Amino acid sequence: MNTYTAFESSQKLISSDLEKVLLTVKKRLKSNRDASILIFSDSTGKQMDFDLSGTDADVIERHKIYTAQMASPQSGVGRPRLGVVPREISLLPSHWEWLNNQTGGSSATIRLLIDEKMKLGVSDKQKVKKSQEVVYKFLTVMAGDLPNFEEAIRYLYRSDRKKFIELISDWPKDIGKHALMLAADVFEK
Repeated sequence: MNTYTAFESSQKLISSDLEKVLLTVKKRLKSNRDASILIFSDSTGKQMDFDLSGTDADVIERHKIYTAQMASPQSGVGRPRLGVVPREISLLPSHWEWLNNQTGGSSATIRLLIDEKMKLGVSDKQKVKKSQEVVYKFLTVMAGDLPNFEEAIRYLYRSDRKKFIELISDWPKDIGKHALMLAADVFEK
């Protein structure tokens, strides 16, 4: 399950599944329209923007695309109704030629290749790199103007837990705690 975290200024408001986060943020904004709240994906570290207008049911329905599980392949023609977001990828002509000769079409083949790669998992080195990128994205937004930011990032990429913690010790506690949670794979040894 993907989790999301909302911060009001520098304090963590909630960390949970998307539905709970959105409804909590909506309720908080209703009680305090001036609240400054940012929502982050814990799997990517990216700040996310959501449309919280309408009823709670409207908000949940509008954002189902973020939580929809991929359905098992169906025998019908066309795209599944949930979870499909058209995107564009760039391939070389030789890639397109190979894809065009595959059974099931290019989209099905690409999905199959991705599924196979996902089943293989990732190496420890890849986990560390991904975790570092997630923490960097989060901290750039939440701590980019705090003292020692650049130095802390250097030690994050060096996987030096002790020095990283030392450098973020004067930051708001919730930001530091969340950064360390996101960096679990970086400092795991």
